[in-house]
Amino acid sequence: MELEERLAGLERRLAALERAADGGAPAPDGGDFWALEALKEQLGRLGEAASDGGVLFTGAVRLPTGERYEWQYGALTAGLLGPEEGGHPAGRPGAAEPLAALGHPVRLRLLREILAGRRTAAELAGLDETGTTGQIYHHLRLLTGAGWLHSTGRGRYEVPGARVVPLLVILTAARP
Repeated sequence: MELEERLAGLERRLAALERAADGGAPAPDGGDFWALEALKEQLGRLGEAASDGGVLFTGAVRLPTGERYEWQYGALTAGLLGPEEGGHPAGRPGAAEPLAALGHPVRLRLLREILAGRRTAAELAGLDETGTTGQIYHHLRLLTGAGWLHSTGRGRYEVPGARVVPLLVILTAARP
């Protein structure tokens, strides 16, 4: 039994080292999977409704502009994999549009620049390799239509607060 405990401890430490090498942050209390353990606890309380599991993403962010956002979201696996309202064959109606809007390198750059504090179309047009003013407005329109941006008037744009952490989660998940 002692050998099994030692091996399990080594496996936990190795997993923590691998996460750290991949850029993962250690848990605040030193526990390896503190968020996962809390999610499993919540799923256990939900019983049969959560028997297939679920996902949780969360974040506490301070942007270069000084703005702070805290956000979390959880969903049950069955709701993510099964058809939703209206029986849409691809899952959640409209889920493809926000994801497709992120599928262009210029749009991702514009979002990063807006999060960093460049908020006006004129500031964005001054960036290298983003295209003409007309192309930039086209990208901004697509991002706005997909909910990743909203216009605050006079050519100013911002990422809605409720979309900051989800955007960063998607960018994290898309890394190789």
